[in-house]
Amino acid sequence: MSLSTGFFALSPNESSRIAYFSMEIAVAPDMPTYSGGLGVLAGDTLRSAADMGLPLAAVTLAHRQGYFRQFLDAEGKQTEGPQPWNIEEKLTPEEPVVTITIEGRDVALRAWRYDLIGVTGHRIPIYFLDTDLEQNAPDDRKLTDSLYGGKNDYRIRQEMVLGIGGVRILDALEYKASVYHMNEGHAAFLTLALMEDQLNGAALASAGDADMAAVRELCVFTTHTPVPAGHDRFDLSEASRILGVERFSFLEHHGCIHEGLLNMTYVALRFSRFVNGVAMQHGKVSRSMFPEYNISAITNGVHAATWTSAAFQGLYDHHMPRWRHDNVTLRYAIDIPEEEIAGAHAAAKQLLIDAVTQRAGVELKPDVFTIGFARRAATYKRADLLFTDPERLVRCAHERGGLQIIYSGKAHPADEPGKEKIRHVIELAKQLNSDTLRIVYLENYEWTLGALLTGGADIWLNTPKRPYEASGTSGMKAALNGVPSLSILDGWWIEGWIEGVTGWAIEDHEDEANEANSLYDQLEHVLLPLYYEHPQQWRRIMRSTIALNGSFFNTQRMLEQYVVNAYFPEQRVDEPAEEPEPALTS
Repeated sequence: MSLSTGFFALSPNESSRIAYFSMEIAVAPDMPTYSGGLGVLAGDTLRSAADMGLPLAAVTLAHRQGYFRQFLDAEGKQTEGPQPWNIEEKLTPEEPVVTITIEGRDVALRAWRYDLIGVTGHRIPIYFLDTDLEQNAPDDRKLTDSLYGGKNDYRIRQEMVLGIGGVRILDALEYKASVYHMNEGHAAFLTLALMEDQLNGAALASAGDADMAAVRELCVFTTHTPVPAGHDRFDLSEASRILGVERFSFLEHHGCIHEGLLNMTYVALRFSRFVNGVAMQHGKVSRSMFPEYNISAITNGVHAATWTSAAFQGLYDHHMPRWRHDNVTLRYAIDIPEEEIAGAHAAAKQLLIDAVTQRAGVELKPDVFTIGFARRAATYKRADLLFTDPERLVRCAHERGGLQIIYSGKAHPADEPGKEKIRHVIELAKQLNSDTLRIVYLENYEWTLGALLTGGADIWLNTPKRPYEASGTSGMKAALNGVPSLSILDGWWIEGWIEGVTGWAIEDHEDEANEANSLYDQLEHVLLPLYYEHPQQWRRIMRSTIALNGSFFNTQRMLEQYVVNAYFPEQRVDEPAEEPEPALTS
């Protein structure tokens, strides 16, 4: 029997198996195995793979101590604490224990399995690699403790566990894939393991063109970072010591050193037959960064059922019963009565208001226009662009009916400029809060809070510095809930933006003052008058946001593109073979 989603048909055997590698995967809200967008995307990808019945298994690390729990004091200073979780309660242990060589010594690792179940009952196994074994040295036992923790030597060891250890675990489990998908460069050492398998014990230096082609045929690479500093790079002497001379020399020989550092993006690029960025614009940026490589684009998406609020889920279940199986069905939201759209949004907004009260002790009003802004607190995200002209913001809120702004987001523990952005926003919030302007910053941004925010805000604000937004997905989640975006034209929004239909654009300028003026103009002259004075037109925009953007910017569509363009481009079929009609009998 073949597997078919309508776009392709595959035989569920070894020739069509996919292995998906990601340093972080957001599997469940109570499992802190992700830091942000990359991990949430990975989790959404796997949820859609399960829904679609794809023959896929995923590999990540256990992250026993999680990412980090964020604490904010009254002045906005961020401190961090661990997020330990009980892996034994959540996951099922697998029997195989494999050994890899790190810095000349054996490191043992095992896998724990989580079965992700799709809407049709199909299961996707996710294997969490764990080095916390008695036979390992104390430092090696901690290699799978902390997500993005430690210094560079810790990171390169982690990436060896993920890439090389991941392939070895799949081999031990007798899961032989025909496609190995690297979700970012963290997993690029898997190419070394595949080459070692290809050579069957021979020295890496003996690899010829045919061996290179064989490994490249197996590998797909998705790059997510348009910022050069965001790509993992390691000191050469450190890399040689930890990888070992043979592996390091092989990578050096094959062009994986860039600007005097071992560059994981170049490792992945060098050994992949298909490479893509995560939005149309990001594809262009990536081609300019790596002009010697052919880089395509497949725009990110989100898992529709996961990020749709309970009220909208009920609405869709009533009007479009198969929307979970076929996300394109959300196109028909254009026929849902506007009053029902407004009712579902009011329910989601009340849940958000209740959460703000519970988490921050701040009382917000359901009838006041509410801006949502929540994402990683990196400087290029420009969380404080909205406060460029505080007097104009205050005047706008006072004269146009009132304004509520809800912020949330973590800065990486080592990102002091990002932490300063948080302090600045909280300081301004204290200065500007009034009866007509309420600003609140919610600590410890995570899955549950993210869903409340994208479901309950009235507008989703995004103000990145171009061209540093690879894709962005929070606005896609908002769209599933009828929440339009107000955003700089970067990342996915270049594709999703239809002015006054799915949201509004902030004009691109060379200086931030002019971009902030464009933002204020949209708020003052378009959004607030529309919301308060023309509610029926606002509801119509909410509905078109769902129908146009919710139906497209989802991981079901995204995965269909991966299947036909990246995973199995030669196995695409136009029509599944039809069964002959039975003969009529009298």
